[in-house]
Amino acid sequence: MRAQHRHSALLGPQGRAVIVRIPQGAPVTEGPEAVERAAALLGGRARRDVALGPFTTYKVGGPAALLVQAGSAGDLAAVADAVAAGGLAVLVVGKGSNLLVSEAGFDGVAVVLGDGFAGVDIDGTRVRAGGAAALPVVARQTVRASLTGFEWAVGVPGSIGGAVRMNAGGHGSDMAATLIEAEIVDLAGGGAARTVPAADLALGYRRSAIAPAQVVVTATLGLAVGDRAAGERTISEIVAWRRANQPGGQNAGSVFTNPPGDSAGRLIDVSGCKGLRHGTASVSTKHANFFQADSGGSADDVWALMGEVRRRVAEATGVDLVPETRLVGFGNNSGVQVESSDEG
Repeated sequence: MRAQHRHSALLGPQGRAVIVRIPQGAPVTEGPEAVERAAALLGGRARRDVALGPFTTYKVGGPAALLVQAGSAGDLAAVADAVAAGGLAVLVVGKGSNLLVSEAGFDGVAVVLGDGFAGVDIDGTRVRAGGAAALPVVARQTVRASLTGFEWAVGVPGSIGGAVRMNAGGHGSDMAATLIEAEIVDLAGGGAARTVPAADLALGYRRSAIAPAQVVVTATLGLAVGDRAAGERTISEIVAWRRANQPGGQNAGSVFTNPPGDSAGRLIDVSGCKGLRHGTASVSTKHANFFQADSGGSADDVWALMGEVRRRVAEATGVDLVPETRLVGFGNNSGVQVESSDEG
């Protein structure tokens, strides 16, 4: 039996470590017996041995022992009951735009929020968006409502829930700038839903205090009245910049976080890694902090490339790059493996 993490090490002002306590759910167990117990309780809600690659933007990676595509609060409650009964590990997938799953897969239950959690409601300057709502969709809807403050999100191919979890951002802003509160369901803590003010989420650079088994089902944003035409111009500029400076294809955006005062992409480039290839994975020649996976490629190749680039950058510059990508199933941990920067 493997206990869940009891805290998350976050970086506060001046890079000091801040320990944020996270409520504990059921102890995590592994193995076929735990899977069978959970499968029996979930019934038709769960599918077995489903490849997770298609649920990620890398399009590579192994299977989840169980997969639940949750369309309602009842589905999430069923997952929580199954976890409580069997102690199975939980992986919240989101849009998979910041996720790499090993070829060995994940021997727990993976949860993907469905369209029932993708609604967007705008009331004045307040926006309530479901955890599965796509960031570009929310960005465009807010601009059409003559609101400003969320245009940056048009270039991020993630979900609202994932964006809150990692405090996603770009173009000078992030989720912390407008987030008022988030409704979170703890799948490893009985399935209870609670509304948490943004100030209590310990939002920092690409991190939060949200635990791996906690799923953001809604987020409330506070925007400002803006000019629709100006907002549409901003969105067009962001989309054009992204197309000019970042590659398409099978990637998950930035692989490493930017160290203070520098750019991970620049460090990778000056270390001679742009275009570097390992098996079916390569460093983009367009943006060095984007790694591309070949069609039909291997997640393990992407992982190995990350390690090699990290080693070369440290050797050439003395900087130890910190992964931004959420890593699942690598190393000796068959559950969710996270580097020190990860949000859980």
